[in-house]
Amino acid sequence: MPVALLAFFGIIVLLIFFHELGHFVTAKLAGVKVEEFGFGYPPRLVGIKRGETIYSINLLPLGGFVRMLGEEDPSQERSLASKRPATRLVVLSAGSVVLALLPILLFTISFMIPKDVAVGDVRVMEVSPDSPAARAGIMPGDVIRRIDNHDIENTGDLSYFIQLNLGSDIDLWLEREGSAPSPTTLSPRWDPPEGQGAIGVVVTMENITTVSHSYPPWEAVPRGISTTRDTFILFKNEVQRWFIAREAPEITGPVGIAQLTGEVADVGIAPLLSLTAFISINLAIINLLPLPGLDGGRIIFVLLELVRRGKRVSPKREAVVHAIGFALLLSFIFVVSYYDILRMVRGESLIP
Repeated sequence: MPVALLAFFGIIVLLIFFHELGHFVTAKLAGVKVEEFGFGYPPRLVGIKRGETIYSINLLPLGGFVRMLGEEDPSQERSLASKRPATRLVVLSAGSVVLALLPILLFTISFMIPKDVAVGDVRVMEVSPDSPAARAGIMPGDVIRRIDNHDIENTGDLSYFIQLNLGSDIDLWLEREGSAPSPTTLSPRWDPPEGQGAIGVVVTMENITTVSHSYPPWEAVPRGISTTRDTFILFKNEVQRWFIAREAPEITGPVGIAQLTGEVADVGIAPLLSLTAFISINLAIINLLPLPGLDGGRIIFVLLELVRRGKRVSPKREAVVHAIGFALLLSFIFVVSYYDILRMVRGESLIP
């Protein structure tokens, strides 16, 4: 548990710092007065003032903030609200933009760290009737060598590229009875029958060996970029699948993330960096949702001002909306954390 907490708080501190740094730098460049750069939410535990800005550590370690002068009040000089809508949109979205780009660095470092990977032949054991695999002519005994231009070295690779291409045609290169690999085309399903999977096969790994994978910087950087792109696609596919398959999403709060962080930290530093990248992308997307109390909620008010041709919602009314939204957000976090704690008490793991 100490390792889990240490790793969890390390990730949170890193992501909060970069998120708020995006707001802080763009606000300073725009000439906005930054009154406080805070880690955690008030009440304040300690604060140091440098120039016109207080740098603080607060009691609730569930986030952070950059408090700028007049975020809803345009009457004050150097306030955020006094700036042009385009400037405000840049400042408000900067934190999420930084979190969306940070995974490129995290994945790149992860690819440069040597890690042991189990590789082998991914062989088809069963094919479900009337599944995409059956219609494509896949048979038990076939070895899956590639999906499109990607080599399949283990079952994780197979699952990854199938989930990445839900609803799209892919070419599976199959080796049958020692023959040269040949392609067959199929489309993974969004909502397969229970137990069948997206293409309708059961696979196993044979001739397993363990190899050490690492990449030099000139190979790791392109891989970091492509993996970041793929992660956004996987996120989009998962949200789309919720609606198509009519499945409720599984939600995890700070306590659950701490548990998952501890489990991943036991595996190694490279998986921990990848987990941090995944969390960063999720926070980037969630923070841009049009919900009061989040950056996306503030962006909505700026867009509303543009639609109304410069007519603003009153600062007091906007402040009340954000305060209510923030209170509801904290309540939601506490409820989710309660169920996370129950799961931990039952001894359930977040890693399948």
